[in-house]
Amino acid sequence: MIAFIFPGQGSQKINMISDFYDETIVGETFDEASDALSYDMFDLIESNAAKLNQTEFTQPAILTASIALYRLWQDRTGGVPDLLAGHSLGEYSALVAAEVLHFKDALKLVAHRGRLMQQAVPEGEGAMAAILGLNDTQVIEACEKAAQGEVVSAVNFNSPGQVVIAGQKAAVDRAIESCKALGAKRALPLPVSVPSHCALMKHASELLGHHFADVVWHTPKIPIVHNVDASTHESTEAIEAVLIAQLHNPVEWVKCVQKLNKLGANKFVECGPGKVLSGLNKRILPDSSCVSIEDAAGFSILEEMMA
Repeated sequence: MIAFIFPGQGSQKINMISDFYDETIVGETFDEASDALSYDMFDLIESNAAKLNQTEFTQPAILTASIALYRLWQDRTGGVPDLLAGHSLGEYSALVAAEVLHFKDALKLVAHRGRLMQQAVPEGEGAMAAILGLNDTQVIEACEKAAQGEVVSAVNFNSPGQVVIAGQKAAVDRAIESCKALGAKRALPLPVSVPSHCALMKHASELLGHHFADVVWHTPKIPIVHNVDASTHESTEAIEAVLIAQLHNPVEWVKCVQKLNKLGANKFVECGPGKVLSGLNKRILPDSSCVSIEDAAGFSILEEMMA
């Protein structure tokens, strides 16, 4: 079985998926995004690095690139994945692939999502950091010790020995020092201003939920393993609930990949810019196959993998 997995924020870069700009279906996807959002999506990813790294633009740009690649793969092969998942923002790409949301509706939702996340915490007051070389329990306990009445928590369980923490800047700084004292190989502040998936996003998640009423939701045609509980859901009400919870709860990526594997997936395709998820998968499931299709070389590898 084959699972398509979609990347989240941080995978963006200027000229992402540029190998495919001449493909008609890619151009049509970018035009559709431009029409929905009233700005030029091609111009954004080709030349405007500062704007591309602003959360409210980053999220629609990654969604657009991911869906363009997904449509291109389907156009070339007629294939349909057996399973889907996405890391944080990438879960919205999975929703489009599963036909839960129309692409234009998903674009508008993630644009709202980005704005609400940025507005939730003033610039400079939030922080995130990657902790390498400690187990999950050690990182959780370090955060609890460092909180001291402020917010800091483990928010992305990305792979064994790699956990991301987020919260108020001073508390994150204290947690970094606690993790170093416990023997972390590295404890690195990340170049972001939005502390995603922690309690500081609770109000933003509630506001995002209000926008869900503006779009039409459909039952998924392909099972999606969701971030919050590493489970699949069929009802649209349950899907909306896990998406609201996702914004202020940890991304259980290790459990998601393990669940995909338990459901039968032994081949994984990272569908979007970058190769972050491919690297994580190698650490989570060393014996599985995973390929990124962000470029022409990746498409060739995928063709061989599926032969």
